[in-house]
Amino acid sequence: MIEAEGKIFPWDSPEKIRADFLETFDFDSPRQYIKTETREFIAACPFSGLPDVGRLIIEYYPEGGRCIELKSLKYYTVSFKNVGLFQEGVTKRIYDDLKAVLKTERLKVTTIYNTRGGFDTTCMEGNL
Repeated sequence: MIEAEGKIFPWDSPEKIRADFLETFDFDSPRQYIKTETREFIAACPFSGLPDVGRLIIEYYPEGGRCIELKSLKYYTVSFKNVGLFQEGVTKRIYDDLKAVLKTERLKVTTIYNTRGGFDTTCMEGNL
């Protein structure tokens, strides 16, 4: 929670991120490259309480025999909307959660945030 000019901006803690929403399905094609992205990703800046809006790109090879189910991914990403977490921490959290359910080492998560305060920010975690 942050207070500015007498106004209080509450947000949820990272414990409210719903990694339990993530579902996978069997997929036996470990050499297939998969990329999914959204331009509708929103998290909350813990410093200002303002929304961080941007693009989320997930790239992976399903070496663990699993693919992410997209509706579950959408519900998962929506759970970030009211969570106060810095952009770099958001990217790492998504990477860690996806790595756990996909069971692959070949995973990369990129967040490209809209310009705020004159700064463009891109965060990447992982490798392919």
